[in-house]
Amino acid sequence: MSSASADTRFDALARLFDFPRYQLTHCPLEVSLSTKIDGKWVSLSSAEFVAQSELLSLGLMELGLQPGDKVALISHNNRYEWNVTDIGVLQAGGVDVPIYATLSDEDVAYILNHSESRWCFVSNDELWRKVMRIKHQCPQLEAVYCYLPVEGGMSWTQVLERGRRSERRTEFEERMAAVRPSDLATIIYTSGTTGVPKGVMLSHSNLATNSTHCHDRIPVTDGAIALSFLPVCHVYERMLTYLYCWKGIPVYHGESLDTVGDNIREIKPHIFTAVPRLLEKVFDRIMLKGSELTGVKRALFFWAVGLAERYDTLDRSALYNVQLGIARKLIFSKWLEALGGRVVAVVSGSAALNPRLARIFLAAGVNIQEGYGLTETSPVISVNGKTESDKRIGCVGRPIANVEVRIAEDGEILCKGPNVMMGYYKNPELTAEIIDAEGWFHTGDIGTLHPDGHLQITDRKKEIFKTSGGKYVAPQMLENALKESRFIEQIMVIGEGEKHPAALVQPDFAFLKDWCDRKKIPYTTPEQIIAEPRVKARIEREVNEINKRFGQWEQIKKIELTPDVWSIDSGHLTPTLKLKRRNILKRYTGLYERIYEKPYPGK
Repeated sequence: MSSASADTRFDALARLFDFPRYQLTHCPLEVSLSTKIDGKWVSLSSAEFVAQSELLSLGLMELGLQPGDKVALISHNNRYEWNVTDIGVLQAGGVDVPIYATLSDEDVAYILNHSESRWCFVSNDELWRKVMRIKHQCPQLEAVYCYLPVEGGMSWTQVLERGRRSERRTEFEERMAAVRPSDLATIIYTSGTTGVPKGVMLSHSNLATNSTHCHDRIPVTDGAIALSFLPVCHVYERMLTYLYCWKGIPVYHGESLDTVGDNIREIKPHIFTAVPRLLEKVFDRIMLKGSELTGVKRALFFWAVGLAERYDTLDRSALYNVQLGIARKLIFSKWLEALGGRVVAVVSGSAALNPRLARIFLAAGVNIQEGYGLTETSPVISVNGKTESDKRIGCVGRPIANVEVRIAEDGEILCKGPNVMMGYYKNPELTAEIIDAEGWFHTGDIGTLHPDGHLQITDRKKEIFKTSGGKYVAPQMLENALKESRFIEQIMVIGEGEKHPAALVQPDFAFLKDWCDRKKIPYTTPEQIIAEPRVKARIEREVNEINKRFGQWEQIKKIELTPDVWSIDSGHLTPTLKLKRRNILKRYTGLYERIYEKPYPGK
């Protein structure tokens, strides 16, 4: 594409509802969005996408929506109705408020009230009942509409029908024309690892420019399709959905995180997004299958994995490349088949990807493109390129177009550009704390900007702690390394103000059961097995081996095992699978006290 034509495309995409209209005009699709309903894929064409979003706009106007009014969206899974509602709200001059389905009743009520949402769209009867339980606490909430049929509830099709009967199309066109790129489009409440959710205000321009400025990093061409299964209420997946729309890429919505493997094999996508924890689980399953092999097949499998662990994007000998070609043909080709056989990019974000895992997948021919950003930056700040020469393992790529990055004196990453949020909703004081007078957004992350422009993240500023000996410890680096162990599913490093770092560990119970079977150790329940001395001793061996990579003051001196599977529903993890450190500490104060042999200081 020439620079002139690229400028024309950018001009046509100033507001978020311009994206589906651009697709309809320039690259109309028979399948623009597709959702699996009752076992069958139900799709919208580009024309149907635009038409339904217009009906929804008109229907909301008939209900009384005024420019600036807030509409909440809650869905258990990604579905085309969410996209239609998103565009319909925005082009009527409204502001949408996406809410995670996994949040507690208390948090949902807080967000509905804080955002002053007048209407709410939900995906199913479970979420409808959830909102109806708290509706009496939300006096401004006028009605709740459901995408799937719900007994006693109102369907979103009722809003579409109102739009179909509306005679206000001229007013609708005027409203659309009046929306400016700088206008507020959405308020996204950060799930947060601590404290009350903050409402991040993003304009049309914030998200539109982030989508278009990422286009040169995505290696997809005409005819590609995307699979979308990470929550679209999260800005990461949402921004990429606009990018897919612009580039004419059909989007198939995965049924759930539990069915990702089946959906990948069925759809055979060219591109999808992932978080590191998902990639870790994929790799663990691959390794488990490899360990079940015997003889020559087993030897070849682990030879190939060992080879992949030495992979580098730039510095490889001729002999290594020959060996890698053999490994890809004999072993790694099967990995690619498990990902549908056509994948050209897996975009990884939301948390740091373990460099070892990146090496292995890249060596296998899986184009992992790790990026970095925050909700407050719409979200992308940087992302690795689509070619080997434009990737650095352990880094999160170069900043995207029109985004500036610099490192403050204390190592904090600062960012400036059209992607930086308008501010926190109803919280100008906090906004002023995080965006300085010169417009630099303070990310809260610590990192390094290399001479070649690649950005490396080392830790969260707020998560770095100091031991009683005055030494600083960066827990995220330790945790990422320790999760390389197949015995460790989740781990949280602790030790602020204490003599030494320690860790709370959730074992990988599936792998642990297999290991116990091989060692003839009885396994009945997670509670029983974590009390087994041989199990703890084996995991301590893993920790001690990985400790050797770190300074003496950083090394984990003690661990305690937890019997629970850390999850979103149980409050261990945020919806984007980050550790809720405060919650985890509160839950396991007894283990903390056992490690340090004194009362937990947070009591």
